[in-house]
Amino acid sequence: VQLQASGGGSVKAGDSLRLSCAVSGRTHRMSVVGWFRRAPGKERQFVAAMWWSGGSTKYADSLKDRFTISRDNSKNTVDLQMDKLKPEDTADYYCAADIAARFLSADSRTYNYWAQGTQVTVSS
Repeated sequence: VQLQASGGGSVKAGDSLRLSCAVSGRTHRMSVVGWFRRAPGKERQFVAAMWWSGGSTKYADSLKDRFTISRDNSKNTVDLQMDKLKPEDTADYYCAADIAARFLSADSRTYNYWAQGTQVTVSS
């Protein structure tokens, strides 16, 4: 399984940004795709996750009102729509795949494959 994250950039507070996680390889092994982020000097933080087959989603409580995770079947991607961005959303964003998930996990240790990060910078 290979993952590639894209869509990062520099925006102003209040703007929107859509990140995309392209999935390739043995996608039949896919179970859950999650998004995480790491701000400068901080620990990695769970953002959102969803089943690769669709259906349930899970969000960090602090982000669920502004962020939306979804799958684009035509492009084989899992996207993260981020609205009303704030300077504190500035971070490197990573998507990851859990191939043996039994539930939607917010624990990064359960994820097996990781994309390189895409940087998001939000200025005030």
